[in-house]
Amino acid sequence: MNGERTFNGSCFCGAVKFTVTGKPAGQGYCHCDSCRKWSAGPVNAFTLWDPESVHMTQGTEHVETYNKTEASYRSWSKVCGGHLFTKHLAMKLTDVYAATISNFPFEPGVHVHYQETTLHMHDGLPKMKDLPQEAGGSGDLLAD
Repeated sequence: MNGERTFNGSCFCGAVKFTVTGKPAGQGYCHCDSCRKWSAGPVNAFTLWDPESVHMTQGTEHVETYNKTEASYRSWSKVCGGHLFTKHLAMKLTDVYAATISNFPFEPGVHVHYQETTLHMHDGLPKMKDLPQEAGGSGDLLAD
């Protein structure tokens, strides 16, 4: 065994289950309009993983995917409607929603798309106007 931790996750009803192994490439909060509408909340907590670290363990036949744009492919359970993850093909990362991973030590490090926020969060974390440059954004920071 390589010593990497594995965490279990699932949709709302548990019909779809998955694991994530290792450490995420990033963790934080997204404030973009798409994530807010998708999550039905003012902000979305994300964890970004190498797609090789995400493994479906049950219910793959219950997973449905939709892409509003080529930038992201969002998946959910057809049984309960519970959201699962978003594949960001250009970034070569999978966003597994933090709330779907059981007992995961969520440690946010950044806010992205903060220019679109509807919920100002004064937590001392960096607030990116859009995305870091390496992810295709401007890399610009906004005031807390």
